[in-house]
Amino acid sequence: MINQLSQSICYLLTQLENALKVLSDEQFCEPIPLLGNASIGQHIRHILEFYIELGNGYQTGIIDYDKRKRDHNLETIREMAITKIQQINSLTKLENKELNIMAEYSFEDETKQQLPTNYYRELMYNLEHTVHHMALIRVGFSLTSKILLPEDFGIATSTLKYRKECAQ
Repeated sequence: MINQLSQSICYLLTQLENALKVLSDEQFCEPIPLLGNASIGQHIRHILEFYIELGNGYQTGIIDYDKRKRDHNLETIREMAITKIQQINSLTKLENKELNIMAEYSFEDETKQQLPTNYYRELMYNLEHTVHHMALIRVGFSLTSKILLPEDFGIATSTLKYRKECAQ
């Protein structure tokens, strides 16, 4: 199972890396009104920081996606984002282990819940999170460039399978 999960994440990260390589620095940083003025770079940063936080949590035993470091350079320096993508690929090959995740669900207080999870579960979450943001990035590409992305860019595997079934 982990081999398939790891391969899927690496595939998505490779798609992101290839997309960034053909995007200009200006397109990477351009605020996109339809996306709440977020840039493609900001969505890339957001994706990468979840993987980075998962890697940190793997070391400490506690994941706190809310407390991740927001690295402005990852959203403004395209080459830095590409390098980080390449580094993250190695995270997908770690062994499973029990972890805890911190979560805050209330606007009224700042009490965090600590819930049990495991590394593979969080990798799966990050895969789904990546696909979600890739769908938004796809919109950003269509609004800022004429670059064509792969047909499956930002589309969940289950959706691709469903579309294939419907086409038969």
